[in-house]
Amino acid sequence: MSNHLKFYIGGAWVDPVTPKTLDVINPATEEAYTKISIGSSADVDKAVAVARKAFASFGQTGKAERLALLKRILENYRKRKQEIADAVSEEMGAPSDWALNAQATAGEIHLLSTIKALEEFEFEEQRGNTRILREGIGVVGLITPWNWPLNQIVCKVAPAIAAGCTMILKPSEIAPISGVIFSEIVHASGVPAGVYNMINGDGPSVGQVMAAHPGIDMISFTGSTRAGIIVAKTGADTVKRISQELGGKSPNIVLADADFEAAVRSGVENCFSNSGQSCNAPTRMLVPRDRHDLALAVAKKTAETQKVGDPKAPGTILGPVVSEIQFSKIQKLIEAGIKEGATLVTGGTGRPEGLNRGYYVRPTVFGNVKNEMTIAREEIFGPVIAIMPYDSEAQAIEIANDTVYGLSANVESKNIDHARKVARQIRAGQVKINYPAWDTFAPFGGYKQSGNGREYADWGIHDFLEVKGIIGYGA
Repeated sequence: MSNHLKFYIGGAWVDPVTPKTLDVINPATEEAYTKISIGSSADVDKAVAVARKAFASFGQTGKAERLALLKRILENYRKRKQEIADAVSEEMGAPSDWALNAQATAGEIHLLSTIKALEEFEFEEQRGNTRILREGIGVVGLITPWNWPLNQIVCKVAPAIAAGCTMILKPSEIAPISGVIFSEIVHASGVPAGVYNMINGDGPSVGQVMAAHPGIDMISFTGSTRAGIIVAKTGADTVKRISQELGGKSPNIVLADADFEAAVRSGVENCFSNSGQSCNAPTRMLVPRDRHDLALAVAKKTAETQKVGDPKAPGTILGPVVSEIQFSKIQKLIEAGIKEGATLVTGGTGRPEGLNRGYYVRPTVFGNVKNEMTIAREEIFGPVIAIMPYDSEAQAIEIANDTVYGLSANVESKNIDHARKVARQIRAGQVKINYPAWDTFAPFGGYKQSGNGREYADWGIHDFLEVKGIIGYGA
């Protein structure tokens, strides 16, 4: 029997206190393929009660017990990895290969990284006559997005377990089924009752209730800056810790000494991956003015090789965006780019040719973009890239930093010392040089309105810990 209409509270699958359902839409077909229940404050109260009770014992467990639990979760995750991928493909339209090799694999890699980090983590140290203890903060509320569902679920749940916290997860109501499967995995792994709980629901009905709840000690939130501000304001009355990973408008500085055509091509592909639905996507490409036209030609050619279509069809690179709301937002922002005078190089409004159903967006390249334009300021969250000319390296750095966001950035150069010098001047939580491999041991999080706190490996564990000094403890 499917658990789609149930919540996981206190070690069991339970019905909501007040029945209310929501259709889950497949964005490739625009049709509902299942339903979930929507929670309420009564469900949150139940979950908080069991989580607080469980913390009394789980918070005192040793590293070995938590490691054993994470290793069992990893073992069971691997057994159901294909099911997770299938769910992600259905709920957010990810192409089948991408759903398996990127989306589902992300969760597996975060489990591996957290296990390794926990094995090496020290929770106590002696400083003179004082003992420093790092203890789980308590009950944590985890609010995760739809764009990388397993990535964000696991890089919150795994370090929360490692820190000795108990938790309540609210997956995105737009892409919730992968979260249901993950909850089944945790249950099968023998998590003690009350340590891990999961409630489906929307922001007002569950997310804001969690943020306001006096029995929750911390909220870890990933989502839009707009929603993050609401969570932070709501949580302020109880002075709980709020850790946030929010929006981005990441610059990609292609320096004059870069392998230029390869850098532009990779920049477009990185921007468009996951149908452009990544908060750290390099959406603003900065190129030397005298090579701007070459950049547009390379970007156009690259964009037009990005096959858009049915997620289950062989060769599909980009599936639909996740929802009608998201599709409409992207269309309006493309229209704004045209209206404000940017050069539309390829793509534009409407669906790609031959696709009459599904939330498919044309891979779109804009040139001659100025940093005051809407498409350079606002997070689009679709396969749309803004190419911007610069006259000097100092100007490129100034443009890159001229944003309310600061999540990620890229620097491209064949001279590593040159790239390092520029990277140090970018105000962002992560700066990538020459499209490196994904590093789940690097801190992930933002400056400015891209949030606070850091995730991944030991960085994530630290976020869920309180620090206690016992003075007079003795050497």
